[in-house]
Amino acid sequence: MKFIVSSSALLKQLQQISGVINANTVLPILEDFLFEVEKNKLTVVATDLETVMKVHLEVEAKDSGKVCIPAKILMDSLKNIPDQPLTFNIDKHFAVELTSDNGKYKVMGENPDNFPKEPASDETTSFTTTSSALVTAINKTLFAVSNDDLRPAMTGVYFEMDKKGLQFVATDAHRLVRYKRKDVSCPKNDSLIVPKKPLNLLKSALPANEDEITISYNSNHLFVIHGTTQMSCRLIDARFPDYKVVIPADNPYKLVVGRNDFQSALRRVSIFSNKSTNQVVLNIHGSELQLAAQDVDFSFEGTERMKCQYDGEDLAIAFNARFLIEMLASTDSDEVRMELSTPTKAGIIKPTEEDENEEVLMLVMPLMLNS
Repeated sequence: MKFIVSSSALLKQLQQISGVINANTVLPILEDFLFEVEKNKLTVVATDLETVMKVHLEVEAKDSGKVCIPAKILMDSLKNIPDQPLTFNIDKHFAVELTSDNGKYKVMGENPDNFPKEPASDETTSFTTTSSALVTAINKTLFAVSNDDLRPAMTGVYFEMDKKGLQFVATDAHRLVRYKRKDVSCPKNDSLIVPKKPLNLLKSALPANEDEITISYNSNHLFVIHGTTQMSCRLIDARFPDYKVVIPADNPYKLVVGRNDFQSALRRVSIFSNKSTNQVVLNIHGSELQLAAQDVDFSFEGTERMKCQYDGEDLAIAFNARFLIEMLASTDSDEVRMELSTPTKAGIIKPTEEDENEEVLMLVMPLMLNS
């Protein structure tokens, strides 16, 4: 088998899918890309058994065939070859010879029959959305996903679908993010949990533009198609917690504060907080917000004051500063609104301005105040 392909075009496509490959895998063949040539079309597949990503690109080829090529050495060599046509020659023992303008490189490939088969996309339900809508949803929820493998349902993002829209929910039991898209219509009411890794890969592979992408799913897998890139991943088989019960229905106190100023103040003050809790206390009196942190063990202490708009009774409430900083970082709005009630009830953070097709709600559990 022989084919000719542009070195830079191939590298660009491989970079989109190389993140699937784990460095220390149980099966050596999982460290390879599967190359499949058919009628001037090259399909490259990468998998870690849970997630499969594949790309298609045009090549010059007379015949068809398959081969597995070690990913690391191929990527390393392509990064150092300037843009030019590369000729791949594969013999019957799966030895691969790469020929460039002034070089020849040999690498031993593997038998493609040993490469894992990808999941069949049968009996799927499909809908379309824009690439930017999915990328935004991933960016706004992924940081709140749990890393606790003992609670598998929380280690992914919960997709909740109905005809009126699509909701993405992530929680780690200390905080929760719910992101709604109203410009997506799904065929039926359904829900599924998508693991963190494939969502991270999609975030890198998809452009943040208005390209149309197709999302399909069945009981075990999710499939995403964007142009020449395809991804499928195994869904998390677990029951997502009933998140609606933890969202307080009535938080009467409203605090509006500049997002950048609040985030910067939290960053400065949290340096002096206890390293295990990151606790920062918010003291709100009238139109002044005071942030205070201390680490008793080292006699560290930091306080800052800033202006705010507040409607409610004076309140002192403590939060994990790292959680607040991450939530503020995922928001584009210049100001954020915090809805609070008592020092022991969850606080809600919302952007003051957002796109008409989206709705974000972030919830964070308070910490016990040190009396």
